[in-house]
Amino acid sequence: MKASLPIVVRSTEIDVNGHVNNAKYLEYFEWAREAWYEQCGLPYETFGNMGIQTVTVNINVNYRQECRQGDLLTVTCQPADIGRSSYVLRQEIVDEHGNVRADALVTSVTMDASTRKSREAPDELRRFFGEEN
Repeated sequence: MKASLPIVVRSTEIDVNGHVNNAKYLEYFEWAREAWYEQCGLPYETFGNMGIQTVTVNINVNYRQECRQGDLLTVTCQPADIGRSSYVLRQEIVDEHGNVRADALVTSVTMDASTRKSREAPDELRRFFGEEN
């Protein structure tokens, strides 16, 4: 399952170089991950009811082209790989012409909310990684 989130670059997201600050890309990616979890029926409350939290442990970002104020972008998120407790989501930021402005691989771990230790990814999450991406 792939989630897509349309956004417009706002003036408050621009740095002194006149383009989107690199840290804002991480926010864009986070917004799309939240949309993906929601689309999958896995909001915070669902994981919470399972006694699970998800923790981002690694983000690898490729900044391919700058984004500027007013750009119309789509941020996507889709499953890439899953292990015992960790999983990877593939993300892209694409402009209205289909140019990839940035892409990322985001690794998260499922963690037991009470022990704060990694825990096997639940089937409710795992099932999305068996689909064609």
